[in-house]
Amino acid sequence: MTVTEAPPASPAPAAPDPVLRKQPVRRKLVPYWLLLPGILWLLVFFALPLVYQASTSVQTGSLEKGFQVTWHFQTYWDALSEYYPQFLRSLLYAGTATILCLLLGYPLAYLIAFKAGRWRNLLLVLVIAPFFTSFLIRTLAWKTILADGGPVVDVLNTVGFLDVTGWLGMTEGNRVLATPLAVVTGLTYNFLPFMILPLYTSLERIDPRLHEAAGDLYARPSTVFRRVTFPLSMPGVVSGTLLTFIPASGDYVNAELLGSTDTRMVGNVIQSQFLRVLDYPTAAALSFILMAVVLIMVTVYIRRAGTEDLV
Repeated sequence: MTVTEAPPASPAPAAPDPVLRKQPVRRKLVPYWLLLPGILWLLVFFALPLVYQASTSVQTGSLEKGFQVTWHFQTYWDALSEYYPQFLRSLLYAGTATILCLLLGYPLAYLIAFKAGRWRNLLLVLVIAPFFTSFLIRTLAWKTILADGGPVVDVLNTVGFLDVTGWLGMTEGNRVLATPLAVVTGLTYNFLPFMILPLYTSLERIDPRLHEAAGDLYARPSTVFRRVTFPLSMPGVVSGTLLTFIPASGDYVNAELLGSTDTRMVGNVIQSQFLRVLDYPTAAALSFILMAVVLIMVTVYIRRAGTEDLV
């Protein structure tokens, strides 16, 4: 009878180092720690005020007796039925200013991106130069420029421009101030940089070799722009129009300083309800209606534009 020697027992696996075990977990938590300040900022300065305004919109009462949440959703219908002309006027003015900004800003952005050469930085500085002064000061400057009897109004009257705008209902008589034309002009000027900068960024990303390839295929300059340049710049077009239309639709400074009671926008109504009439529920309801309308329009516009790659 032979006895075989049993094989030696394999050593037990070493226990993992707890320090090494915690490192992957910490690495996974790093992005969330980096996002935490931004999330807290949005919660404190965006989400909480939004919730507060939502609760205000369904309250009833007065400033003397106090407001209470009674879930009075009739405020929304009353605000919309009473102030729908201001809503339509705001969307019309903002849409007109956005189209004008696109027509004025695209050629300038194209010039800076492809033709400026060593003057590119200077032109970019000139584009953002209006930001060096207050929004209010810039608007008051246009009040002086468009003053009755001034050189600008005299030239427009001489060339017959005011006759055309008067036929379109944009001006009255031989004056520009306190008319829709003055409000649209102020909106276009103040928000034009928000159109130019995204357009320039999008155009600058286009590879010049694509233009050369189109030229090698005997494409005309108009065909190159229509088939190459403009489609590739659509992210800038979408971003610029959104950055122009959204703040312009809720603006009240231009209508307050350059317009009249007949050119009041919904932003003027909200400002008046909050600070003068002290009807907080109506003002909050108007704000939420404006936000909902703009959000729906923006969603439809982005889907119709066919691009989600925003600059």
